Amino acid sequence: MLHRFAKQLCMPRFFPAINRQTFISTYPVNAQAHRNTYNMDKVYFRNAENTNELHITFHYTNKELRVDRDFNFCRRLDENVDEAISRIRSNVEKEFNKRNKKKKNKQCSESPTAVVEIPTEIIVELQRNDSADRITDITFGELLVNKAQGLKLQVIDKTFEIVLNQPWIAALQLPNSMMAGYLVYPFKLDLLFASREHCRGEWYRAVMPPGGVFNERTIWEACGEGLIYQVQPSDIDHHLKLVVTPRNEHGESGPTAEYISKKAVQAGPGQCPFELRHAFTSAPLSDPNAIRVVSYNLLADYYADGEYARKTLFPYCASHAMDIDYRKQLFIKELLGYNADLLCLQEVDVKIFDYDLSPVLEQLPHHFRGIMTPKGSCAEGLALFYRASRFELLNNFDLHLGDNISSLPIFASLWNKIKHNEQLAKRICERSTTLQLSLLKLTNSERYVLVANTHLYFHPDADHIRLLQIGFSLIFVEHIYKQAIKEHNIENPHNIGLLFCGDFNSVPECGIYKLMTEQLVDSSFIDWSSNVEEAVKNVDLTQPFNMTSACGTPEFTNYTTLFAACLDYIFYQNDCFEVVQSVPLPTTEQLRAHEAIPSIVCPSDHVALVADLAFKNIR
Repeated sequence: MLHRFAKQLCMPRFFPAINRQTFISTYPVNAQAHRNTYNMDKVYFRNAENTNELHITFHYTNKELRVDRDFNFCRRLDENVDEAISRIRSNVEKEFNKRNKKKKNKQCSESPTAVVEIPTEIIVELQRNDSADRITDITFGELLVNKAQGLKLQVIDKTFEIVLNQPWIAALQLPNSMMAGYLVYPFKLDLLFASREHCRGEWYRAVMPPGGVFNERTIWEACGEGLIYQVQPSDIDHHLKLVVTPRNEHGESGPTAEYISKKAVQAGPGQCPFELRHAFTSAPLSDPNAIRVVSYNLLADYYADGEYARKTLFPYCASHAMDIDYRKQLFIKELLGYNADLLCLQEVDVKIFDYDLSPVLEQLPHHFRGIMTPKGSCAEGLALFYRASRFELLNNFDLHLGDNISSLPIFASLWNKIKHNEQLAKRICERSTTLQLSLLKLTNSERYVLVANTHLYFHPDADHIRLLQIGFSLIFVEHIYKQAIKEHNIENPHNIGLLFCGDFNSVPECGIYKLMTEQLVDSSFIDWSSNVEEAVKNVDLTQPFNMTSACGTPEFTNYTTLFAACLDYIFYQNDCFEVVQSVPLPTTEQLRAHEAIPSIVCPSDHVALVADLAFKNIR
């Protein structure tokens, strides 16, 4: 957007696996509480690869001594076990003292009932199954050489089996916003010694009791399976509970974790403009030579979640509709409904790529593979998702323009023409603008697609900067294009086609569109003087690709109250591809329905471009 000048970890509860259709809670808990319950006969040792840390967890219960709690310790592999055992013994004793002190104070005020005395000796020791002797004078690293086989821990009257690196859930959390008709999934699921695709998920629902607390008699009704759940209209006003069993590829399972949503399911916003567009993309393409491409600026939460965005850029948007927990439900549903083969995304938060887009898009039946390219040290960037059933990724290149235009030999000719203007050189080199370039091969075919994805500099006085950025980008694209032909022995140049997608922050009247579609911008073009002090002199830009905009030049691809114009494009190589379909954009009336976008029905200030392209039959 040209006028944009500023663009928790919750611990899970653990439970044994639940196989019933409904079950009754046996403990009081509110929607935000967490509780851990492990196998009562095991001590869990966890040592992540390439770390010196050993995490030890067990649950100790002794009704007589009034102790019922989890114990968690973090020790070092090179630490002597005697030191750790001493610490465990000390913590157990402190717990006894604390519990019985509270009980003693209560009894003194109520009745003369005797207080249970703490044992004179708190026995805590490591043993082997084949020996009653305690293990001493050895480090944990030495002890665990045989992967904890035959080891046990005695704590007073309890003997625990020690298990090492069982599948484990370190964190589990559901989003705050859940709407009927949209997907819900754990946006936080941190696994150790387990893989997401092997984990088991079970969904339950319940209405919050009148007292505002889920109590010991709460009945949870089973409503879905898997880690991703399609929320139903019947779920409205219910809280959801997700129970996850961590598993690995060997079929091993660990302690089960559960999380109860903080808020109840709400009704959706009604029909969204993108749902009307889905009528044009109701099924994936069946033509093996055709490709459905989407280019979409998602509006990064990095920019949207701030006072400037809420009060200046998008004051018309309802506050809750600016929250990323709300918006991501919409844009994930939108993306899935396009049934695309390639998704070129801009302004993608790294956290959204990791915890939302990848977990959803990479699962069956969608089977995408994602590539994330942050813009330098920025928390947002570019993302490409390609459908793995359609493409094989041969190579990927991330080019941070500002870091490379002064040093890469292929840029020397253009760089030497502008480097003497110090203000210009400094400004363009300080930009975080990035080019993402991926070489893909169509499955069961000898055809290749070179996919470029970018988001150019936004400032309104920077037409010259953007034009230089696309000039450098096309030099790099041409270099990789020629390299691919050579490395993969592509004899027919029509079998490798270029797609260049992105938010170019440039209207059709500017030089970028001219360069892409006419292959030339000469030194007299007005864009070179968009900033007088940084004016570019004696530079002509050319590029070798015959390119066309797949969606033409619509009136708007970005629509806010401050600015509205066509800034986004899917450029395609027209001597390799032809357009089969360009999905109609939302109407002006739809964009204005809530004054502008984003809104309760549009998750971004941009609209997605969607086009079906097919390789031409040229030999």
